Amino acid sequence: MTVEIRAFAAADEDAVVALWEEAGLTRPWNDPRADIRRKLIVQPELFLVAVDRDAVVGSVMAGYDGHRGWLYYLAAAESHRGQGIGRRLVAEAERLLEAMGCPKVQLMVRPDNAGARGFYDALGYEPFEIWATGRRLIVDGPGGPPALA
Repeated sequence: MTVEIRAFAAADEDAVVALWEEAGLTRPWNDPRADIRRKLIVQPELFLVAVDRDAVVGSVMAGYDGHRGWLYYLAAAESHRGQGIGRRLVAEAERLLEAMGCPKVQLMVRPDNAGARGFYDALGYEPFEIWATGRRLIVDGPGGPPALA
């Protein structure tokens, strides 16, 4: 098996969405196809896939805002887990971010995702005791942003 890491291509969309669904990364309030369209407008070279022959078996989305880099949507196909694909995707995303002058990279992991927490811990990522918050500006799924008081 030879797995290639390369930039996402439009033809990868269905396979990537299926991968994210298999990996449990999708949520009803986030339209994964809208996330892909948005990423292709901003730093598309930081959206990577791992491909085994013609099959997408991994992904990572990275971004750099001038202050720090971020990682999103890291996934490896169930059939290919334990083969270092996630590590390779993170390493390549970090390499690209560093080449852009990015001094640090962060990510968010849901508290109940012990597997992801252990994975990133093994890569040297340090957990922070912080309060993370956010606000949806564009509604992709059910519900809407709360009204401003």
